Formats: sequence, structure tokens, C-alpha cells
Amino acid sequence: MDIIISNILSPQFIYTILRVSTPLVFAAMAALVVRKSGIMCIAFEAMMLFAALGGVVGSAYTQNLFVGIVAGILSSVLIAVIFAYFVLVLKSNPVLTGLALNILGSGGTVFALFVLTGNKGTSSSLRSLRFPVVNIPIIEDIPVIGQIFSGHNSLTYVSLFTVLAVYILIYKTTLGLRIRSVGENPHAAESVGIKVVRTKVIALMIGGIIASFGGMYMSMGYLPFFTRDMVSGRGFIGIAAQNLGGGVPIYTLIAALFFGSADAISNVFQTLRIPAEFMQMLPYVVTIIGLMFVGSSNKDSKEKTKKIKEIKGETT
Repeated sequence: MDIIISNILSPQFIYTILRVSTPLVFAAMAALVVRKSGIMCIAFEAMMLFAALGGVVGSAYTQNLFVGIVAGILSSVLIAVIFAYFVLVLKSNPVLTGLALNILGSGGTVFALFVLTGNKGTSSSLRSLRFPVVNIPIIEDIPVIGQIFSGHNSLTYVSLFTVLAVYILIYKTTLGLRIRSVGENPHAAESVGIKVVRTKVIALMIGGIIASFGGMYMSMGYLPFFTRDMVSGRGFIGIAAQNLGGGVPIYTLIAALFFGSADAISNVFQTLRIPAEFMQMLPYVVTIIGLMFVGSSNKDSKEKTKKIKEIKGETT
């Protein structure tokens, strides 16, 4: 037990939290942008999976990291555009459409992997590239702080920058104002000349771009190759973090780090003689508990709003 406590209180544990939370932060920020536009999208699993495979294939066949990034982004945005077409143009159910795309992501990436490599499990036969590790000058030499914040994959720092970028996009730009307007009241937005469908498509494409980096981190940072279903529910956990954060970028970041800490704790607990399956389910159990709190708080707020309206109705 003392070993576990010492591990949790160590700088390496916080380093691990930042490392495992990186894809969750990307998924959560993507979910935040899309949700602000009023769209219920659960297809981030598919976006991240296709981006993970696209980045590996693009970088392996060209031996160029930039080409791999472009391939990963385009793969993710393609899923976002397909979702937009079915939901916004054909008016299909967004939840069922997202579920169908996630199934496509799970099976489609395995099929593509088999066609390209003859292997249904991993892309280890492809000489794909990785995102570089960044050692921050001066900070890396500071005790404790250097152990926590230096030496991460470059995408970890990009994920933290993405939080600031999403905040600026949503609250400080004209496009962000349009996205929020469309999400809050599409009819009012349309009455002042805002193209509702176009704005929602743009929000989905931005979400696809952000989610793609979460997928590429999994196959070109967290691991050096693609494996089937390697996203493992992180897209859904990102959606949960967005809900727990109330659609506010900084709170969403904290929620993503909270869920990431559960993943990090599960890694520490594997030193005990506890079944590995129990440890693997810990992050998802924490996610469910978090969503239960969100649901109960939303219910309480709705009841309070209803009571206020009733009181106002009685006084008028």
C-alpha cells in the first residue's frame, strides 16, 4: 500500500496523467465545439480511429510526418462530413448515425489495415513516423517541475494549446458567435442572415480536425503503430468530459484530466494482485459516476427553473 501511495504522490504520476489525458483533451474539445453548434455527435470514436490509421499510413508510405498529419486530418474530416450529410441534409437520427459511423470505424479500419498490410491486428509492418518528444529548455532542469512538464510528446503540448484556441474561437471570434447562436436558437440565427446548416457543417469539420490529433496521438505518440480499436472508448469519455465541464473549455480540460487520472491510477493499481480486467474498467466506471452527477445536477437545475417560472406566473 505504501508503494501505491508513494507512486501516486510522485511527479511521475502527474506526468502519466498528462500523457494519458492527451487524447481525452482533444476529444473533449472537439465535442465542445460541435455541441456548441447544437449537434449531438457521438462519432468521435470513428473520427479518431480513421485519423489514427490515416496518419500511420500517410507517414509510412511517404516517410513525411507532415503528409501523415494531413492524411490523418482528412480521414477524420471525411467522417465528420459524412455525419453532417446524413444528419443535416438527409435528416437522419444523429445518435444512430454516430453509432453507425463508430461501427464503420471499428470494422473499416481493420479492413483497410488488412488490405494494406495483410495483418488485422497492428500496423507494425509499416515504418510509420512518430511525433517528436519535446524537452523544454530551462524547465527540464528544474526539480519536480521538469519531471512533470518536460519530456512529453509534442501533441500533449498541442492539446493544452487547443484548450486556449477553442476558448478564443468560441468566445472571441465572429465564427464562434455564429456557432453559439446556431446552437442556442437556430431560427433566430437564421432570421439575421446566418447560414445555419453551413455553420453546423463548419463546426463539425473543426471538431473533426481537433479529434484527428487525438487519434494520431494514439498511433504516432502513445504507441508507435496502429492497433485495432485502439481508441477504446476515449471518444465517448471526451464527450462525458465535455458534459461534466458544462461546455466551458477550462472546466472541460479539468474533467478530461480527472478521467485521465482514473486511467493513470488503474496503471498504478496493476502492481497489486487485482484482476487486470477490473483495473481496465476503472476509467469507464469513473466516467459513468461523473455522468450520474451531471445528470442529477441538470435535473435539479431544471426543477429550480420550473419552480421560478411557476412563482413568476403566480405573481403576474
